[in-house]
Amino acid sequence: MAEKIVAVKGMNDLLPDEAARWEWMEAKARSLLARYGYRNLRTPIVEPTPLFVRGLGEVTDIVEKEMFAWTDSMNGDALALRPEATAGIVRAINEHNALYNGPLRIWQLGPMFRHERPQKGRSRQFHQLDVEALGYAGPDVDAELILMLRAFWRELGLVEGRDLRLEINSLGQPEERKAHRAALVAHFQDHAGLLDEDARRRLHSNPLRILDTKNPAMAAVVDAAPRLMDFLGAASLAHLDALRATLDAAGLAYTVNPRLVRGMDYYNLTVFEWISPLLGAQSTVCGGGRYDQLIETLGGKPAPAIGFGLGLERLMLLLDAAGVQPPVPVPDAYAVVPDAASLPRVLPVLEALRAAGVAVLMHAGGGGMKTQFKRADASGARWALIFGPDELARGDVALKPLRAAADSPSVQSTRSLADASTWARDLLNA
Repeated sequence: MAEKIVAVKGMNDLLPDEAARWEWMEAKARSLLARYGYRNLRTPIVEPTPLFVRGLGEVTDIVEKEMFAWTDSMNGDALALRPEATAGIVRAINEHNALYNGPLRIWQLGPMFRHERPQKGRSRQFHQLDVEALGYAGPDVDAELILMLRAFWRELGLVEGRDLRLEINSLGQPEERKAHRAALVAHFQDHAGLLDEDARRRLHSNPLRILDTKNPAMAAVVDAAPRLMDFLGAASLAHLDALRATLDAAGLAYTVNPRLVRGMDYYNLTVFEWISPLLGAQSTVCGGGRYDQLIETLGGKPAPAIGFGLGLERLMLLLDAAGVQPPVPVPDAYAVVPDAASLPRVLPVLEALRAAGVAVLMHAGGGGMKTQFKRADASGARWALIFGPDELARGDVALKPLRAAADSPSVQSTRSLADASTWARDLLNA
């Protein structure tokens, strides 16, 4: 027997039952995004490595340790599997001059790749829903994105406050961050003996990332560090106040978390995260923020932008933890077919039903009527369509209810084979 080949570690299969749950969640997202006026944009999974080096920064964990990057043996190009979506989206916007006719609201859903140690809620191939509003400068769109996420949680059956809570902050503008950075470096230099190896490495390259530390031994020195909020000017504070006023008016509870930061320099003003108390250490389900400098950094004309990334694996874990059970997809009808010889008469009827919107699962692979009825019942279908010899001789099909209501008798009836498109409505409306 040949050796069994298995999936790459950290890159997981989704079998039909689990994939159906994802399809349900994705359909909710697509419908909601359309109602808010967001349109789909699709970018390649493989991008030039310099896109992420320039977009994310050389001194980031993603670029330094996590990217699947290689040199193309055919032409020497430096390529990488995308570790996140925003840089690729901005590259596409710049390349095609997509903001020429005005701002855009767009979204993308697909796999990302990071060479991390696989654990619950974190895979090497993971999936994200990314939503971006490009060309919009005001806090109105910041609020729209956050409120759209609240609407999404509600559509999924999640409850803000119980299953998720919102944290927001402002990163101000580059000059304000520069002053804060200098104060931050001075503070950590004064307490260099308390820093771990990662913090010492980041001290002069990316000191904001030190504030993200999960090392409990550094909690006190981080808590005492200068706060960016104290360095914000009037315009940055006004942007934050306008966002807060809108969220307050919408009745959305939130916490201003002054330690909520981003490691990439292109972020500014609004940042936010939706966090779940049900997920333990991997508590952030969705993170977003404004990145008004990134479009120019990647070679485009200066334009403001804001977006968020929603981790779908983590969202599915949250749905499980919250006890949300998506509906199981089942066919409307199961076709019981006596033998292969009857297929020339049966298949046109099934095709007519499917064209009319009826989901029909046809029995295949042989088996007697008793076996077929067992499979019909196990399928979850509401109806069995019985194409027995007697029915076919009369030009009919028998309709047997399999899921009759308690107050409704289970009555079998017959319909004409020639009139399937008409009685298809009976199957859908019963």
